[in-house]
Amino acid sequence: MKKKTTIRDIAEELDITASTVSRALRNHPRISSATKEAVWDMADKLDYQPNNIAAALRKGKSNIIGAIVPTSDRSFFASVIRGIEEVIRDEGYNLIICQSDDQYSKEQANVEALLKIQVDGIIASVAKETTNFDHFKRVKDQGVPLILYDRVNESLDVNAVVTNDYLGSYKAVTHLIEQGCKRIVHFAGKQHINIYQDRLKGYIDAQREQGIPVDNELILENDLIFSMEKVVELGREMANKLLDMPELPDAIFSSSDFAAMGAMQVFKEKGIKIPRDVAFVGYSNDVSGSFIEPGLTTVDQHTKRMGNLAAQLFLDQMNESSKEYTPRKTLLNPKLVIRGSSLKCGE
Repeated sequence: MKKKTTIRDIAEELDITASTVSRALRNHPRISSATKEAVWDMADKLDYQPNNIAAALRKGKSNIIGAIVPTSDRSFFASVIRGIEEVIRDEGYNLIICQSDDQYSKEQANVEALLKIQVDGIIASVAKETTNFDHFKRVKDQGVPLILYDRVNESLDVNAVVTNDYLGSYKAVTHLIEQGCKRIVHFAGKQHINIYQDRLKGYIDAQREQGIPVDNELILENDLIFSMEKVVELGREMANKLLDMPELPDAIFSSSDFAAMGAMQVFKEKGIKIPRDVAFVGYSNDVSGSFIEPGLTTVDQHTKRMGNLAAQLFLDQMNESSKEYTPRKTLLNPKLVIRGSSLKCGE
C-alpha cells in the first residue's frame, strides 16, 4: 500500500519547516507568494491529501453528525436519513451512518465509535434490545447534542421527533369500524417499545369508544422488528393461527406493513377475499404496499419530514448556549393512506 503523503514529506522535499508548509497550505498572509506556489506544486506532485477531520478537531468542531439506524433495509429509515441530509448538507455538515442491527451491543459500539471521532451530534433511533441507556447518557454528559427519532426513551430528556402512534392507530381502527368491521385483530409489536405501546392503546380506545368490546385473544403480540422477509413470514404465521380460530376476524390492523402483507398472502392462497371477507390496514406506508393487489391501506409517518425536523433540532441546539437550551419533543400527526385492502364499503 502506498504511504500517505504528510506535511513533513513536503517540508523535506522543499527544505523548509513543516509549520511553514502548513501555513502555506492555509494561504497564510505572512507566507510569500513564491513559497506558497512551491508548496502547492509539491503537494500536487506528491498527491498530498489534507486531513480535514484532524484540522476540524483541532478547532473543536468536526462538522460530522452521526446517525444510527436500527436497520438499513427498511425504506422507513432510508427516508429519515434522506430528510436529515436535506437539512445538513447546506450547513456544511457530513453524515456518518451506523447500523445497530437492533442489537444493544452494536448500538453501544456505534455510540462509542462516534464519540471517539468527536462528532458534533448524534441522531438515533433506539434498538429493540436496548433497555439500558447509559451509553446515551454518556453522549449527554459529554455535551454532544443527542436527538432521538421514532423509537425514543423519555427518561433521557433529549431532543426527540416522533409520530403520534396512538393517533395513527386510532385513525386506522376507526376507519375499519366505519367499514363495518367489528372483529378486528391487532398484530402488535413487543410492548417494551414505546411505538407499539401507543399503537395498542389506540387500537383499544378506538373500539371502546364505538362500544366494541376488546377481545384479548385478537391481540397477537410478536417481534415485528426484523428483516422484511422475516416479518412477512411472521405475518404468514399469525394468519395461519387465525385460520385455526372458530371464527375468522373481519379485519386486521397490523403494526407492520410487512406482517400485513404476509397475512394477506396466506388469506389469498386460501381463497379468502380481501377486503370483502377480511379488511387490512398496515403501518408505516412502505412503498411496496402500493404495488400489491389490492393496495394496502396504511399509516404514513412522514418519515422524510421526521429526518428534516431531527436535523433542525440539532442545528438549533448547536446555535444556542448549552446552559440555555431546553430539549424539545416534536410530535408529527400521521396520515391514513386509504387503498383497496380496507374498503369494504367502497370509497
